[in-house]
Amino acid sequence: MNAVELQQLRYVIAVAETGGFTRAAERCHVVQSALSHQIARLEKELGARLFDRTSRRVRLTDAGAAFLPAARQCLDAAERAAAEVAAAVGEVRGRLTVGVITTVAAVDIPAALDDFRRRHPKVRVSLRVAASEVLVEQVRQGAVDIAFLGLPNAVRPQGVYARELARDRHVAVVAPGHPLAAAGDVDLARLAEEVFVDFPAGTAGRAQSDRAFAAAGLSRDVAFEVTAVDLMAGLVRRGLGVAMLPSAYAPRLTGVATVPVADAPGRVEHLVWSRFSRTPAATAFLAVLGVAPDGAGGGVSPGSRPG
Repeated sequence: MNAVELQQLRYVIAVAETGGFTRAAERCHVVQSALSHQIARLEKELGARLFDRTSRRVRLTDAGAAFLPAARQCLDAAERAAAEVAAAVGEVRGRLTVGVITTVAAVDIPAALDDFRRRHPKVRVSLRVAASEVLVEQVRQGAVDIAFLGLPNAVRPQGVYARELARDRHVAVVAPGHPLAAAGDVDLARLAEEVFVDFPAGTAGRAQSDRAFAAAGLSRDVAFEVTAVDLMAGLVRRGLGVAMLPSAYAPRLTGVATVPVADAPGRVEHLVWSRFSRTPAATAFLAVLGVAPDGAGGGVSPGSRPG
């Protein structure tokens, strides 16, 4: 493939991931007309439309859905080949995509990324925030190189290398004027009387609390489902509900009070990476964290700043 054809693949992937030509052009730093022209040219060469375009949205056709995985593999292979050549002569380059949950607490992520960038300035680093179960799947598919997760105690990441980083227990998060704010501790039975702010149903962040209440034979009212912790804290701060969050993360929130929970659910933070495909940049980032890339050996210390 020549460079133009590889660029076409980048454009197709960008449109598929952003859901629109305008946003894709912004991501690729080109004008929309140039991006649209290249995709139209590729569709003509393939003899099939890759996207259905309407005034409201852009979505993949069946042909586009079939083409996308191969396009990703082809582009990844080309970029990996260039990165492997550079690594062979002692230079780490290419791309590194790191995934994180919003409540990661075991590692100082900005410090780790800053350390990595200083050591390997020619690597383009990107960060994605998503739910743990989404990040595991993205690591398996190769869309994310390394991810930091939070899962219930009994759940282990599947299909990836994983390193346990820290274990933690949840605390109740309430408004400063809430009656529970002055309590020495609380239990799940008392919390079940409250309206809750929590992560969306079905996510790993939500599952930790759901399982604990179910195991205690309790039900609760989750009136507010949000994905952003700052919004969660804002709702709690206004007295619209209470929340349960990991004790190591909760002190980062302002304007709220935390209360120990006697029978609190626990969570485990994990670092995960691919078992089958690892770029030189991913290997270098694992080295910054002090983790052996084959899944064996030591690892980062909870709450540590990598060397």
